[in-house]
Amino acid sequence: MMKEFRVTLVQADLRWEDPEANKRHIERLTDGVKDRTDLILLPEMFTTGFTMATESFAEAPEGPTSAYMRALALRHDAAVAGSIIIGEEGRYYNAFLFVPPHGGIVRYDKRHLFRMGEEHRHYTAGRRQVTFRWRGVRIRPFVCYDLRFPVWIRSRADADLLLFVANWPAPRRHVWKTLLTARALENQAYVAGVNRVGSDGRHITYNGDSQVISPRGEVLASLPEKEEGTVTASLDMEALEQFRKKFPVHLDADDFEIRL
Repeated sequence: MMKEFRVTLVQADLRWEDPEANKRHIERLTDGVKDRTDLILLPEMFTTGFTMATESFAEAPEGPTSAYMRALALRHDAAVAGSIIIGEEGRYYNAFLFVPPHGGIVRYDKRHLFRMGEEHRHYTAGRRQVTFRWRGVRIRPFVCYDLRFPVWIRSRADADLLLFVANWPAPRRHVWKTLLTARALENQAYVAGVNRVGSDGRHITYNGDSQVISPRGEVLASLPEKEEGTVTASLDMEALEQFRKKFPVHLDADDFEIRL
């Protein structure tokens, strides 16, 4: 495992249902990141905003946005991750893609669909957790509303970094920040959460509040409320390992089975 792992959050004001404009905008926001990070984390549905227009914006798993993410990853020598709309066999998924500079793409389909926004009427829920390694760090991704479901997220020292990408509305910003901290504490893991800013085509506003949280619940890095920008945090993996050895909560965790 690497001693230090760097993660960069990209807090962006997404252009409503305009993939090409969003891609250009993200390129500008990430211009200064080169050579100083291992992972660039983009918001949920970073090409469109949180739209239900699945048929208009769905892509194949290896579509143009995957290629765009690969090019961005090569440019920065870092993995690039975020969620987009994937269409497969007549179904649509809010799919988290993790794209390294070289090698295969990792995909996680959002499990918990936000029924208050009617997401469950337009998308199909994912049915499996995903854990993978990148530069020696065990990573587990999630999307927005997943954050509210600790059983689904639960780790027993088998994930080092939990990723959350979101379009989390401003009225519930306290919940967002509280749950990010809770997920870090209860799983003894680093947590990186990135949220968008601005407003979308449904006149919903977003404050951002993107943060990286330590396994002890400390805010290691954050971005200002309502402002676009990037921030990079260095995660000490040796310190995480020592903390888990000194305070091995996972050894007393309850066994359970998730039924899908």
